[in-house]
Amino acid sequence: SKVASDYLRKRKLNPNHFYFSEDFSAFVESFEEVEFDNLYKESRVVIPIHYQKKLVGFQGRALSPNSIKYITIMLNDDAPKIYGLDQIKKDESVYVTEGPFDSTFICNAIAMCGADADVRRWGINNPVWIYDNEPRNREIVQRIGKTIESGDSIVIWPNNIVEKDINDMIVGGMTNVEILNIIHNNTKYC
Repeated sequence: SKVASDYLRKRKLNPNHFYFSEDFSAFVESFEEVEFDNLYKESRVVIPIHYQKKLVGFQGRALSPNSIKYITIMLNDDAPKIYGLDQIKKDESVYVTEGPFDSTFICNAIAMCGADADVRRWGINNPVWIYDNEPRNREIVQRIGKTIESGDSIVIWPNNIVEKDINDMIVGGMTNVEILNIIHNNTKYC
């Protein structure tokens, strides 16, 4: 779809990594194993969630600002709600971002898809948590506190970064290399 492709390109994302549904409600209903109420006929970018090379769920990303931004649908309730899990080297540091789009700009990164989870359960022993840059957001501040208490490594964005997340930094003109340098220089090892 041109609408979805234009949206993804505007955000500097590769359209080949995602899908599009003109009617997300009908798309969800096409999966017999899914029961989800209160969906509307609306266009959404579809973000696939794979585990062990199988589609285990997906997120629908709204294209309009007046909608719920993300809707996560799991086809297997026992599968991890993690984007990119099949694409990483688990024996290295794994960067854990809040959103799938952010994770696509960093090597060896995954994204939590709507849930805080114990990533160690899925074989990740050295996570580096990268939360959005929203220092006044109470929920994010609480997550940061819990991560520090757990002893996991975490990125604390410096004050000169004004963008909300990695994707906004890319759209704002930063390169992947610049962002990786900021991440490396601001990772706190607990």
